[in-house]
Amino acid sequence: MSTDHQKLANFIWSVADLLRGDYKQSEYGRVILPLTVLRRLDWVLEPTKDEVLARYESLSAAGVKNVDPVLRKVAGLGFYNISPLNFRSLTADQDNVATNLRSYIGGFSPGAVDVLDKYGFDAQITRLDEAGLLYQVVSKFVEIDLRPEVVSNHQMGYLFEELVRKFSEISNETAGEHFTPREVIKLMVNLLLAPDEEDLITPGIVRKIYDPACGTGGMLSEAQDHIEAHNSHATVEVYGQELNGETYAICRSDMMMKGGDPNKIAFGNSFSQDGHDGEKFDYMLANPPFGVEWKKVEKFIKDEAARGHAGRFGAGLPRINDGSLLFLQHMISKMKRPEDGGSRLAIVFNGSPLFTGAAGSGESEIRRWILENDLLEGIVALPDQLFYNTGISTYFWILTNRKTPSRRKKVVLLDGRDYWVKMRKSLGDKRKMLNDDHIVALTRAYVDALAIADDPPHELHSNVKVFQTTDFGYQRITVERPLRLRFEITDETVDLLAAAKAVIKYDESDSLLVSAKSMIGTSATSRSEFAIKLAELGKLPANVEKAVWDAFSVNDTEGEVQTDRKGKPLPDADLRDNENVPLNEDIHDYLKREVLPHVPNAWIDEPKTKIGYEIPFTRYFYVYQPPRPLAEIDAEIKSLEAEIQALLGEVTK
Repeated sequence: MSTDHQKLANFIWSVADLLRGDYKQSEYGRVILPLTVLRRLDWVLEPTKDEVLARYESLSAAGVKNVDPVLRKVAGLGFYNISPLNFRSLTADQDNVATNLRSYIGGFSPGAVDVLDKYGFDAQITRLDEAGLLYQVVSKFVEIDLRPEVVSNHQMGYLFEELVRKFSEISNETAGEHFTPREVIKLMVNLLLAPDEEDLITPGIVRKIYDPACGTGGMLSEAQDHIEAHNSHATVEVYGQELNGETYAICRSDMMMKGGDPNKIAFGNSFSQDGHDGEKFDYMLANPPFGVEWKKVEKFIKDEAARGHAGRFGAGLPRINDGSLLFLQHMISKMKRPEDGGSRLAIVFNGSPLFTGAAGSGESEIRRWILENDLLEGIVALPDQLFYNTGISTYFWILTNRKTPSRRKKVVLLDGRDYWVKMRKSLGDKRKMLNDDHIVALTRAYVDALAIADDPPHELHSNVKVFQTTDFGYQRITVERPLRLRFEITDETVDLLAAAKAVIKYDESDSLLVSAKSMIGTSATSRSEFAIKLAELGKLPANVEKAVWDAFSVNDTEGEVQTDRKGKPLPDADLRDNENVPLNEDIHDYLKREVLPHVPNAWIDEPKTKIGYEIPFTRYFYVYQPPRPLAEIDAEIKSLEAEIQALLGEVTK
């Protein structure tokens, strides 16, 4: 932002001083942002205002009901205002500013009115009026010159975003809900677009960008600016959707400020109310909320998932308390086909989507589908304490369906956790930030990842690793060991029999238990031998007979191996174990090497084998650091003890 526009932003910001005392700092934006929008729209509409009013009167006199398309054409914009008032005339009658302001707002075309409604601005008019502040605040905005010839659409966008940033940063309660730090967005956009730099300078290109959780639109704006900075003749269309009414209003306002099409910013839940159904995009990016459950739209999502890949969620459903991977599938569904140019997308995740969920779970199946279809290009680990509302570690996932030949079936992991500087002043949970050098270095490392991974002397070699997509897959095998039993009737086993549900419900349970107690001390090492002895209990119903065997059978590592009717050993559920075997390794070779030397009688229950995928990022970059020598630790403890004694001596003097 230029110095002039920074001054303008500071002036608008200074109007918030009038609200001090009657408003909390976190509430200033509810007044300043919609008034900034109104003032800009009024300036933009001024050249055609008289013509619009005259045309409206003639159309009304002729009985024309659908005046909207005609008036938009007359105004030459996507909006207009049919109120005889303008912003300057609102303060002509100091006692009726509230009435005049509401009348003026009511004159806007439907789309613009919807934005102001989502701000909840009518409630603020009442609040300002009751506090005796409305006239003063509106009068301040009358002084602000936001004419298009003074402040272009592009500059107005920067000015508006600066105001949004200021209000977000002073509101620790809500900042992280709709505001991603600017340097994080810049890095994300760089990683998304850098591989396409040569294509972006093609004359006359048209690119469509989408964010399904767009918040205030910061990511869309940065991506648009990035492309236009490389190619001033490019046509960039931005699309977004936002669930929160106020942030939706801010994003849509920003589009209006820049002269874009605000109708491409949809309101509602991207899962159940897809505002861009059927659209495909060149680039997509998002910072969806972390760990937010999707219970409210559970039925809708499960119904769509039942359609398989004909819907958006065919790969699988994550657990109900985290919809992050639903956002990713939603975005993948909006990729262009490779033959139509394909798409690239970037999304911010916490660590959970990397590894949550065992083999066969929804999360694992989603990762499996992404990797088996070669959509994952890379993952970049970011420093912790980078966001306003959380201090946890975060990751960029970059996906594409048009990988270059050299990157096919490969995934780049880039460790950027050490790229940060400490902030002078914390903002919520944000204590670290990326500077321009970090952004350049990480972008270059990602673009050149394959070469860096093959060059051990490279200074960034330890930060970059390249894997085959199958390296993240594994086979979850079930290792069984034979069930070994001995058989005995004791006080304890008779008590177990008495507690069995089948025996409790058995009409002749009393006589059964009496007979069993009379046999206390009976034992056998084989099932056949014990069966002969149990014949004394007489003929029993099948469920009661099973309860008898369950009670009198005791696990014994030296006992008889139990078999089924075909002579195959039965598994011991208490000794059952699971092992993860790399996807590219034969499970029987693994068993011979890793299991049989320790338990020679083990086997794999093959029907239970499941395929899983996980990306243990931190494990790949873990560097072992040996503990300090004991002598060094002991010396430090003694030094501290001496220091404490010295301090205690000073206190007791």
